[in-house]
Amino acid sequence: MNLVQVFFYVMAFITLASAVYVAATKNLVRSIFMFFITLFALAGLYVLALADFVAITQIVIYVGGILVLILFAFMLSGKESLNYISGRESKFISINKIAGLFLSALFLVVLVNIIVKVDPNNLDWIKRSVSEKNDIQPDTNMTENIGINLMTQYLLPFEAISVLLMIALVGAAHISRKEKNA
Repeated sequence: MNLVQVFFYVMAFITLASAVYVAATKNLVRSIFMFFITLFALAGLYVLALADFVAITQIVIYVGGILVLILFAFMLSGKESLNYISGRESKFISINKIAGLFLSALFLVVLVNIIVKVDPNNLDWIKRSVSEKNDIQPDTNMTENIGINLMTQYLLPFEAISVLLMIALVGAAHISRKEKNA
């Protein structure tokens, strides 16, 4: 086992363990910060897969933007709404929980069935990759081409998405603000 495999297993364990903690905990603050760790570990997995642009995008967009937006939404939400959500939970099994458990079990059965029946050595794309002996090498041209295309050909959609995200942020701040009763 070489060093890259060790790093992969460590990053995969951190990603999975923090994601399970995010899904299992009832404390929203801890859940948000563990989601932060999950996204960083996922970016580490992208780096190990030599997808540097995807790793940087993961950190900038998801960790730097979306997660901060979730954190602001949590901080701006009123204490009354959080108390309402926490007091609303029941200890009995509801129809929603039964449906969720059924769909989760069905998804698990499908995944296990696929893992058992698929022979990875006989997949066509793996055979072609092994026969061509094309080792993946980090290439700066790919990242450079993506940057050039984003700033020339796709500049209008890129800016439209940034304006849309700004409108969503202003709307979330407006909705979460308490209104004074006159």
